[in-house]
Amino acid sequence: MSRNEQTTKLAELLQGASIAMLTTVSPEHKLISRPMAVQEAEFDGDLWFIFSEDSPKAQQIKDEAEVNVSFESKHTFVSLAGRGTVVHDRKKLEEHWSASVDAWFPDGIDTPGVALLKVEAESAQYWEAKGGPVKMAFEILKARASNEQPDLGSSEKVEL
Repeated sequence: MSRNEQTTKLAELLQGASIAMLTTVSPEHKLISRPMAVQEAEFDGDLWFIFSEDSPKAQQIKDEAEVNVSFESKHTFVSLAGRGTVVHDRKKLEEHWSASVDAWFPDGIDTPGVALLKVEAESAQYWEAKGGPVKMAFEILKARASNEQPDLGSSEKVEL
């Protein structure tokens, strides 16, 4: 698969995801994960999040740019590894701003410290489940009866 095809596949898998788990590295070299609202944007290899530059996660990203972002949507799981950067770009911020973000920033887009987190994806791993919950339950029961691994779907690693 070409890089463009891989990016398109990941974009399809990420559709419908509303929450992501962002993992950063603390000053003590511990992994810290927290939920982040997914911004409505076409995935082109970069992810965008709106956050406060005054937050611990912003400092962690400035100190150690390696991050991981994981998603779950419709029985599909995606884990993206890449580099995070704090970005100050008013036009880009306006492009990604939504009413739901207002709840986190009392002065809206003009809240002091509001910034963008850009994650440039370097690699991804995804798992696509076959069918819905009923199909998954059937595969698990079938596997238990046959003493074999359940066929729950496919997994692929992608270098971007």
